[in-house]
Amino acid sequence: MRICLFGRGGRVGSVLGPALEGQGHELVELGDAEAMVDFTAPDAVEANVRAALEAGVPCVVGTSGWDPGPAGELAAERGLALFVAPNFALGAVVMMRLAAEAARFLPRAEIVELHGEAKKDAPSGTAKATAALLPGDPPIHSVRLPGLVAHQEVLFGGEGQLLTIRHDAFSREAYVPGVLLALEQLPSLPPGLTLGLDALLD
Repeated sequence: MRICLFGRGGRVGSVLGPALEGQGHELVELGDAEAMVDFTAPDAVEANVRAALEAGVPCVVGTSGWDPGPAGELAAERGLALFVAPNFALGAVVMMRLAAEAARFLPRAEIVELHGEAKKDAPSGTAKATAALLPGDPPIHSVRLPGLVAHQEVLFGGEGQLLTIRHDAFSREAYVPGVLLALEQLPSLPPGLTLGLDALLD
């Protein structure tokens, strides 16, 4: 597949670019692309997505900290797929599923998410997506420190007990399988916005 990768020189893109080429994909400019992948920043992603959709190119977006709703409407109008996920690590998706199940029995929960100090949005998209699965609008605690990549734990408290569900991404290679899965399924997605890697795993 011919792919336009926005954010190729960034923390995720610098890992993702070689991985895509290693799987036989070709990195090209937007005008020659069959799909666009964006791992940039909240202040750049919307313009990138709009440019791709206006060029007739479906999108896979891993940038968080923006509202994809309007772009989803444009994608639907153009008959194109826009896939957005707060986290492309398969383990993070499993963490969220387990958290939703645990909340049935232990409804009191709080979320702690930890990322490197360069991450611009707080709380993270993964933390907000997790909170949306849990009852009672659980508090989210954001940590930004050097040396971290992407980590999240969901703590469930009950009388005399604590359940912790945690996922750690120690390198950006953790996101590659999820991006490859999204690209594989992109042609079969309906026009408009599809949100979350979980939607591809059922």
